[in-house]
Amino acid sequence: MMRRGSQIALALFIALTLALPAYAHIGSKDVYEEVNAGPYKLFVTIRTPNVIPGVATIEVRSSGAPVRSIQITPTPLTGDAAKHPPSSDPMRPSADDQTFFTGSLWLMAAGSWQVHFDLDGAAGKASTSVPVPAMPLSILPMQRPLGIALAVLALILIVGLAGIVAAAVRESRLDPGLPSSATQRRRALIASAFTLVFTALLFYGGYKWWNIEAAAYAADIYHPLSLSPMLSGNTLDLRIGRYDTDALHSLRARSNNDLLPDHGHVMHLYAIRQPGMDAVFHLHPALVSAGDLRMNLPSMPPGTYRLYADIVHANGFPETLSANLTIPPGLPSAPLAPEDASAAPPALSQGELGTVYKLPDGYTMLWDRPTELSANTAYAFRFRLVDAAGHPAADARPYLGMAGHAAFVKTDGTVFAHTHPEGSAAMQAVMLANGASAAMGGMDMTGPLSSAGSDAAAAGDHIPPTVEFPYGFPSPGRYRIFIQMRHANTVETGAFDAEVH
Repeated sequence: MMRRGSQIALALFIALTLALPAYAHIGSKDVYEEVNAGPYKLFVTIRTPNVIPGVATIEVRSSGAPVRSIQITPTPLTGDAAKHPPSSDPMRPSADDQTFFTGSLWLMAAGSWQVHFDLDGAAGKASTSVPVPAMPLSILPMQRPLGIALAVLALILIVGLAGIVAAAVRESRLDPGLPSSATQRRRALIASAFTLVFTALLFYGGYKWWNIEAAAYAADIYHPLSLSPMLSGNTLDLRIGRYDTDALHSLRARSNNDLLPDHGHVMHLYAIRQPGMDAVFHLHPALVSAGDLRMNLPSMPPGTYRLYADIVHANGFPETLSANLTIPPGLPSAPLAPEDASAAPPALSQGELGTVYKLPDGYTMLWDRPTELSANTAYAFRFRLVDAAGHPAADARPYLGMAGHAAFVKTDGTVFAHTHPEGSAAMQAVMLANGASAAMGGMDMTGPLSSAGSDAAAAGDHIPPTVEFPYGFPSPGRYRIFIQMRHANTVETGAFDAEVH
């Protein structure tokens, strides 16, 4: 309890101290998710804090059956603490829009969390959960005026305390109106000096304690596991490093030997050629030993590629690891695997890609682009696949168990997010949050959280040639969006550019 209290106190003041950069999820920390809870459909946005313990703000847009009330509860995604949730908090409906709710929750420790939603509405009660990775990302600097004010107040406190002690020693035994003697004044001076020294030592001890706590907190700032690519011929080895094994720190105890398959693959690897972003590959290396994945590369144009590797740990915590890989000319190649995808869009320097992307086989991918794109705003981005005649693709089929996959990448490399029609949370984490076993990792996503496209995907049937991705750009700038959809046995990759304000 004392340690928990010190952590909370530290969190309340940590925003006033040092500054460190953030690394989590390649600059895209917030969670955007569309979930079905019985007859209720929710568009959930969870904005996670930069410091832990910290407050996550939650927004819900409801559709389907009318919702009267929503209660929210935070719990760890796995472990004994997940079985003992705290009291729930009510979300507040908007006075102007009864389908929009807002709320906030404390996330008390770093790691893999979930927000549980209990709904009550016209169709009765229902519930669902959304996984939330919580991690300390930064320490903010103290503002200079506040630092000066605190220093002045501390000086007043020290001097005032010395004065109180001096007055007590000098006059506490005197009758009213009598002057103090020289001996009493000398004792008061000694007591005052002793108090100044003692108080200064107390402040120095507090200063040293604070530095130790701040250093411990800084050590827990999130850093992804290391990714080391090694190329031998056309064989790519990807080695994932371990982190500190200190079990007291959940983020520092991450392993490279606890990975869950997501959509049947332990890793989803995007390779994007730099700086033009004119070649992109969505690949799936296979696990050969703990922390070691391997694959034979398909034909790739030479150049420097930025690798973005998505993995999910056994506790549901997702990570995106990154590294650079240089492909030399004349590299021997293997054919593209059936579940892999590639594209060669125009380079960034050749102008902006709009809302229409012509695919190599005559099909076209279309983006129903919003009129304006603003940072930190939740959108449901809609993409459509049409055939060579301009008709909706009648042979659309699921790709990796989903209606589609998307990667939102900022052109300066500071943002990468691999998302699905349900949202930005890892599908294995979604399964864990809603009671599925980690052993189900190779299964397709179906059930109450899956969209209509994913339900059809699980059945292996034709699906509508339209897909939506919930997402919000985390910062202004230029982005390139890569979309994978499948028709018949062909996996298509479209590319679109977005200028975000």
